Amino acid sequence: MSYHQDESGLEQTTIIGYNNHTDKNTEIESTNQGDRPETEIAQFHLDLQNCRSFEEFQFLNKVKEGTYGVVYRGSDKKTGDIVALKHLKTNNGTTGFSIAVQREIDLLMKLEHINIITGHEVAGGPRSEEVFVVMEYVPHEVKNLMQTMRNNRLTFGPEHVKCIMIQLLTAVQYLHDSSVFHRDLKTSNILLTEDGILKVADFGLAREYEGPDKQYSPDVATLWYCAPEVLLDSKTYGTPLDMWSVGCIFAELITLQPLLPGTSQFNQLQIMYEVLGTPSDTVWPGYSALPLVSEIIFDEYPSGGLRKKINEDLLSESGYSLLVEMLTYDPSRRATATEALLHPYFNEEPAAIEPAMFMSSLWLEDSSSYTEDHEQYYGSDPEDHGKYYGSDTEDHGKYYGSDTEDHGKYYGSDTWYDESYYSTDSEEDLTSDANSSVGSILNTDDDTTE
Repeated sequence: MSYHQDESGLEQTTIIGYNNHTDKNTEIESTNQGDRPETEIAQFHLDLQNCRSFEEFQFLNKVKEGTYGVVYRGSDKKTGDIVALKHLKTNNGTTGFSIAVQREIDLLMKLEHINIITGHEVAGGPRSEEVFVVMEYVPHEVKNLMQTMRNNRLTFGPEHVKCIMIQLLTAVQYLHDSSVFHRDLKTSNILLTEDGILKVADFGLAREYEGPDKQYSPDVATLWYCAPEVLLDSKTYGTPLDMWSVGCIFAELITLQPLLPGTSQFNQLQIMYEVLGTPSDTVWPGYSALPLVSEIIFDEYPSGGLRKKINEDLLSESGYSLLVEMLTYDPSRRATATEALLHPYFNEEPAAIEPAMFMSSLWLEDSSSYTEDHEQYYGSDPEDHGKYYGSDTEDHGKYYGSDTEDHGKYYGSDTWYDESYYSTDSEEDLTSDANSSVGSILNTDDDTTE
């Protein structure tokens, strides 16, 4: 088991080998591929004959570079539309792509929902490695928005939290109804348009859900948002995995701090138990039979720690009830997206703010009106405001990007892809960077284990 830090040096992701904790005496040999866990053997080759050339797009700047791909902001030369272009990296230097890349492309082209990032097409070049997936460009990332709020000593009001949560749950409901689970939901994979429309992004670890008896890869989900059944090496898991992640995001929106910031697989479980109480077969039938439970001695913690971290001033009793239902240990008892959307929390006052008002309302402290104190954090309108959220002027590029040359100072070069991308062999390129940064459209990590 290994883990790593993101660029900030804070958040970490777990990479757990499937057989690390498997009892070899109980392994079952099977010739049925459907009974086996996902593997990294499968590859596929893209048919680029009917694809547009990447030369039909102008590459404006690099948005994000990760282990398995690079995302650029670009412009369609035919239409002038701003798009995101994710450069797909071939598998281990071959001309083939991992099965995870195929899944990501298939899902991006198939899924159609207002709260899901839209995939447009695949573009290629004369060389086998010049392959890009063209996607909808969305400028704002919830993770960065929370960082801005935190830096300015502000918090989201209940109306803002509800606005985000309703849209996120609606997206997850659509995915699960479509027999798809995301498997890496986190604040850096949740984007917002200028009109406050939420978009779930990064389908690099997503796949179609084939049922509860299927063995799936354990190399999923960023550590802080990873469900306990995966951390404890359950050989099977399902869509409740995503709902645990949604619960962690819900708590983070309220406090602007990660709920369970572990530093390793074991430490993640320890922090989880401290906050939520150590589980047992009473609250989670079958818990003691999970692979790691018999191998590791965990301290006994009582329940109740969650309410101490998120008190009544931050979250109402109804909201707390919803949070507990999503952070339920037993996956079979964990709230579904549909159940969560029907929870009374969303009917109590204050109601969710309209998405179109989301961004502009953040300029008003406590969703009321401007005050002198407010201006020292956000700046007066309009010139000073650009210092924090940007404006339609040149300064905006410092935070959210513009079409100007200066944008490259913050998000990367103004040219298209870097040739050095193909020859890097640094430690960063050899580890899985599971966390997005500013302006990310899709996490550039592909699940090489699938």
